[in-house]
Amino acid sequence: MKKIKVIIIDDERLSREELKQVLKSYEDFILIGEAENADDAKDLIETKMPDLIFLDIEMPEKSGFDLLESLNHVPTVLFITAYNQYAVQAFEVNALDYLMKPIREERFLKAIEKIRNTLSVKSSVNDSAEQNRRIFIKDGEKRFFIALDEIYLIESLENYTRLFFQDKKAMQRRSLRQWEEMLDENVFLRINRTEIVNIKYIQDLNKTIDGGLEIKLKTGELLKVSKRQSVKFKNSNGI
Repeated sequence: MKKIKVIIIDDERLSREELKQVLKSYEDFILIGEAENADDAKDLIETKMPDLIFLDIEMPEKSGFDLLESLNHVPTVLFITAYNQYAVQAFEVNALDYLMKPIREERFLKAIEKIRNTLSVKSSVNDSAEQNRRIFIKDGEKRFFIALDEIYLIESLENYTRLFFQDKKAMQRRSLRQWEEMLDENVFLRINRTEIVNIKYIQDLNKTIDGGLEIKLKTGELLKVSKRQSVKFKNSNGI
């Protein structure tokens, strides 16, 4: 049976202890760490790369949603909280499940089976790790879990960037440079000073009168490639 690496994130020590006791009944779930706040949890997740996090939503200073937004790679999430008003939000962002405190054994067992099935499917998929990576996006009251592969355009807006994915847009407090550092350069191309595109969404590529390039995306956008990036793209693709 595949082992599932778990991190528990909750500001209440008794809640963490309760969850640890419940998990002892499931030998395939291996606890690799716990944290009581979002900052410690971020370091732990990025260091130990868990398969699953049990995450409290309401925590001091930074919420569970704030933590997810700060991660470059979001593991499978199961929310655990005492506040049922977050239930709708949790499922809106496609969290795997949502459990209320105190934890009921029969409800927890159902969540465990859902986790096993979900992670089993993920491990059997032959897509690359990059394609499977997900990020959490928070834009005002809107929240999304999205696969990086679903993003087709990122544009810079001063201290923010706007993401285009599916039929949606969302603002992020991340610079274009930060996106460049976390994205696969074989999939995402910086085409000019303000835009990055997913090359899988390129429909047409045409030369312009001044010797540059113009890209048409499958979603309809026409984008100008800078002269510097045009030269770089031509050389790397033999154009």
